[in-house]
Amino acid sequence: MPSAEKTEPAATATTSRAPAPDRSTRRTGRPDRESRVSVAVHAADPVLRLGVAQQLRQRPEVELLADADADAERARVSLVVVDVVDDDVAALLHRLRHNSATRTGLVVATLGAGSLQRVVECGVAAVLRRAEADQDRLLRLVLAIANGEGVLPGDLLGELLTRVGRLQRSALDPRGLSLSTLTTREAEMLRMVSEGLDTAEIARRTAYSERTVKNVLHEVISRLHLRNRAHAVGYALRNGLI
Repeated sequence: MPSAEKTEPAATATTSRAPAPDRSTRRTGRPDRESRVSVAVHAADPVLRLGVAQQLRQRPEVELLADADADAERARVSLVVVDVVDDDVAALLHRLRHNSATRTGLVVATLGAGSLQRVVECGVAAVLRRAEADQDRLLRLVLAIANGEGVLPGDLLGELLTRVGRLQRSALDPRGLSLSTLTTREAEMLRMVSEGLDTAEIARRTAYSERTVKNVLHEVISRLHLRNRAHAVGYALRNGLI
């Protein structure tokens, strides 16, 4: 009897494809244009501009714009590179501030006394000293600005906090005001409202009349364009005012 011939089952043909490389990186290894931070470098001195531009051009995270003025609307970050902050630089910073598409960083050789307050008023989000502006620090500065962060050298941050404290003590405290837009009395009464106290209870605790309590709370609600006491308490809590 002839023996049954064994046949191997036919192999099923399958076609496996390797994942297609990401189009944004397969040719150059660079992130796609949308994910890169567009940067405009402003400098009156062409040597300064070239130096910073050359550092950033080597980084794949950055799209360096060729013409800082013509491409200003495209820039997520504008870097102003200067020796000192003079009237011309302040005018440029003010102009950039009006461009809602960009946030501004300052790379400066010397920031004299009083200049820090000036650049903050001009809308500068971050400051880096030119002596420290190597490629890595420039990149960290650009990415921080693009992410909505503020960057200051430690000594400048200390100076800024000192100035804010001095302003609070000299200009606002004598009038019972604070940088939070609430007087001490307003903040105290809103805090009591947040604890569930009514007008009569607040009046007893503060030794004011009920009419005064109502007037103070009404003034807060009107000035901040809020709807009622609950809205005022929510606003104050969200903004860290109480």
